Amino acid sequence: MRTVGVYTGLLMWMLAPAMVAAPKKVSFSQPPRSVDVYDFVEITVNVEGPDASNPFTDATLRGSFGKVNGADRTAVEGFCDSADGGVFRIRFMPSSPGDYTCSIAYRQGSFETNSTGTFKASEGHRRGPIRVDPKYPWHFIWEGTGEHYFFNGTTAFWLAGWKEDRVINYCIERLSGLKINRIRVLLAGAANIFWGEPVMTGDNFTYFLRPWLAQAPNSFDHPSIDFTRFNVPYWQKWERMLRFARERNMIVSVIQDISTHKAQPAAGSEDERRYLRYAAARLGAFSNITWDLGDDLDSFRDEKWAHETGTLLESWDPYKHLASSHPVHRENQDRSSDWFGFTSIQNWSRRQHELMLEERQIQIKTGRTIPQTNEEYGYEDHYPHWAPAPDGESAETLRRVAWDIAMAGAYGTAGESSRRGTNIWPDAGGGWINGRGDDTMIMLKGYEHMVDFFTSFEWWKTEPHDELVSNGAYCLAKPGEIYAVYLPVRPICGNAEAFEHQKVCGEITLKLEPGTYEARWFSAYTGEIIPLPPVEGRVWTLPKTPGWLDWALLLQRKR
Repeated sequence: MRTVGVYTGLLMWMLAPAMVAAPKKVSFSQPPRSVDVYDFVEITVNVEGPDASNPFTDATLRGSFGKVNGADRTAVEGFCDSADGGVFRIRFMPSSPGDYTCSIAYRQGSFETNSTGTFKASEGHRRGPIRVDPKYPWHFIWEGTGEHYFFNGTTAFWLAGWKEDRVINYCIERLSGLKINRIRVLLAGAANIFWGEPVMTGDNFTYFLRPWLAQAPNSFDHPSIDFTRFNVPYWQKWERMLRFARERNMIVSVIQDISTHKAQPAAGSEDERRYLRYAAARLGAFSNITWDLGDDLDSFRDEKWAHETGTLLESWDPYKHLASSHPVHRENQDRSSDWFGFTSIQNWSRRQHELMLEERQIQIKTGRTIPQTNEEYGYEDHYPHWAPAPDGESAETLRRVAWDIAMAGAYGTAGESSRRGTNIWPDAGGGWINGRGDDTMIMLKGYEHMVDFFTSFEWWKTEPHDELVSNGAYCLAKPGEIYAVYLPVRPICGNAEAFEHQKVCGEITLKLEPGTYEARWFSAYTGEIIPLPPVEGRVWTLPKTPGWLDWALLLQRKR
C-alpha cells in the first residue's frame, strides 16, 4: 500500500503542471468607439502560448454588456475562433442608442483574466431583427424601424456548400434583386441523394457541410467527425455570408440540421448542445437570422426533444431571434411554447388557401397568435414521385399557389428549378439546392408582382374575409377601409373546370361597408395596374377582368 501511495503521489506531482496549465499571456482588444445600433461590437482575445488540450471545451469567454448607469445587463458568451485556441471572440448587438460598458472574462481551469471597456451605440437606421408584430401578431415587423416585413422566401439548402464567397454573394445578390427577403440555408448536413436533379459535388461545390472537424469530410457514410472541435474556416464563411446578406436586408433561416444523413451528434447529447450553443454564441449577434431546429425534423428528432432544445436555444441566444422547426407532418409543431416564434410547415397540397386558413384556426385554439408560414409547398420543375400532378411544379402553378397562401393572411417559401445544373452542363444553376440561378429560371419573377401588390397597402391590418365575396374569389379586408380581392382565374364558366378547385365562375359581388372607395385592378401575372372609377354602395358587382389569367383588385377608402 505504501508503494502504491508513493507512486500515486509522484504521478500527481508529474501531472500537476498540465492540470493547472495556463496560457503565457492573454490580451483583449478594446471595443470600437462607436457602433450602429443592430450592428455588433466585437472584442478579440489573443491567447499567447495557448495550452488548453481542447480550447472548444476547456476554455470559456463570457461577458456582460449594458448601458452606463443602467440596471439591465446582457450576459453574452464568446467562442473560440482558432483550432489551437489562440483566438477567441465575443460579440454584442446593441438594440438602442447610448453609452455602454462591458466586462469580459477568459477562463481556463483555475486561470482567469478580465478586461473592461466602453463604447457608444449610435442610431444607424438599421432594420434589426424581425419580430412578431405585437399589435397584428399574424405578421412580422423589423424591430429597428417598425416597418412591416412581407415574408417572401426561397430555399437554398446547400448555399454554404459553395467553395468561393463570390458565388455565395452572387446568389444572395440575385435573389435580393428578385425581391426575396428570406432564404433557408443549412448549417450542418450532408446528402448523397440527388432528387433527380443534375446537381453534383465537385471542385466548386459540395453537399457535405461540416461545422466540425472530420478526418474524412468528403465521406458520406464515414466522415469520422470529432464533435468536440469546430471547423473554424467553415463558420467564418458562414459569417461572411450573413454579413453580405444583412447589408441587403435578407433574413437567413439557420437550419441546424437535416434528415438526409446520420453523421449527427446524438439527440440531447453534450456534443449536440455544445454545437447549438456555439451557433448561438457565434451567429446570434447578426440581426438577420432566425433559427430552425432542423429540416424534416420529426424524421430524426421527437417532439419532446424539440420543446427542450428550442427552450434551451432561446436561453442561449441573448437576442431571442425568432425560432421555429420544420417537420414532415405539420401537426408536429410546438405551437403554444414561448420559444416558438412562427410555424414553418411543409405541405404540398394544391388547395393552399383552405389549408392556411385551417392553420390559422389551429393556432387560434392554442390561445397564442403567431405568423403562419408554409415553407415547403413546391419546387419549380421538380418531379419526385410524390409531387402534385399534373403540372404540379411549374413556375406558373407555384406563382398562383403563392397568391393562395398570401390571401389567407399567411406566408410561403418555394424553391427555384435546379435543372440548370451544378457540375453538370450547362452548369448555370442549382436553384433550391444551392441558390444559384440564371435568367431562364422564371418562377420568382412572377412572385415579384405579388410582393408589389401587398406592399402597396397596409396588408397586415387585413384579415381573411372570403364571406364578403362570391363565386370562389378570395378577400382580405379591414372592413370599411381596405378590401383586397383575388380572382384565381378569369371568371368564365366554360373554362372553370380546367382549373380544378381554383374556380371563379360567374358574376362576383363584394359586400362593402358604406363609403367611397378608390379602386384599381392589378394583374397578378404581369403587375399591370388599371385604375377604376370610385366605388360606392353596400354590394358592388365587380366588372369583367381586363384580361386573361388571375387578377387582384384593391379598394381603399377615399380620404
